Amino acid sequence: MLVFVLFGVSLVVFAIIMLFPLEQRALFYIHGETHAFNLIQSAIAKYGLSDPVYIQYIHWLFQVFQGNLGWSVSANEPVAQVIATKWPFTFELVLFAAPLIIFIGIYLGVQAAIHKNGPIDQASRLLSIVAWSLPSFFVGMLLLAAFSGILHWFPYSGSLTHAWFVFTMMPKNHYVHYTGVDLFDGVLNGQPYLTLDALWHCVLPVVTVVIIGVALLTRAMRSSMLETMSKPYIMMARAKGLSEQVVIYKHARRNALIPVANLSGMLVAGLLTGLIIAETVFGFGGLGEQVARATENLDIPFIIGFTILSAFILVLTNLIADIVAACVDPRIRGG
Repeated sequence: MLVFVLFGVSLVVFAIIMLFPLEQRALFYIHGETHAFNLIQSAIAKYGLSDPVYIQYIHWLFQVFQGNLGWSVSANEPVAQVIATKWPFTFELVLFAAPLIIFIGIYLGVQAAIHKNGPIDQASRLLSIVAWSLPSFFVGMLLLAAFSGILHWFPYSGSLTHAWFVFTMMPKNHYVHYTGVDLFDGVLNGQPYLTLDALWHCVLPVVTVVIIGVALLTRAMRSSMLETMSKPYIMMARAKGLSEQVVIYKHARRNALIPVANLSGMLVAGLLTGLIIAETVFGFGGLGEQVARATENLDIPFIIGFTILSAFILVLTNLIADIVAACVDPRIRGG
């Protein structure tokens, strides 16, 4: 169904694009700020913007498959190039935030369910409610004030210290951007201290995202675990004399993970498509910060390109989550 879902998304996005006047749609493909009449007419002819709607859809879809998503006014570059440049910065944060959210959230949720109404459960519920209630920009600013402003443990903004950033840009240093991810490129270029600097800049943004994500996943895992532990087969397992550890970790937790796996996929998809608030607060320079800048400048082509990317990642992560759920529960795959 992945192909059909993406097809439906493309129809919705194209329908929104068609709401714009003909000349404005032509401006989406014109580079720079020169919007002469002949350039507009040339873009209309080149991209078939005056053709019948179904022909326009085919032309537009063909351009999308070629990676031509238009020209970003806010970045003054092609949209596809902006996404390719900015996304590795977001990936750095996701690389650490996603596993931490999943493992910490599942662990705390299981422990809260096991110790229902006990001190551990009460503490985790209180922390989850507080963390989920706090806006992410407030959490980020609080961490900045405490650990950057007062303690001076971490940098205020950016993904690299200025000196290291200049080092990566100087041709004489022969620094190669193999992946665009400084964590990897530092090692591949024989510069482990650059990688450590990138890690240092990731800490506060990652902690900000993890606090919010763990709060949601903990509550979801606790509810799923409590519901599973009340099932008849869990009572039967206890009646057979199985140890509490086997009942909880082999039977209850495994089945409780099924709905949480789907939720985890949604969380990871949200992270991958841009940590808008966290990246803006910390000036990380990733895809999320660029989305905020594009929205402020009414950069329609970039917003459309970001929407297409978000839809693709969301569908893909849901597919992966379904596969994981099938591995956890053989009944889903007919086993």
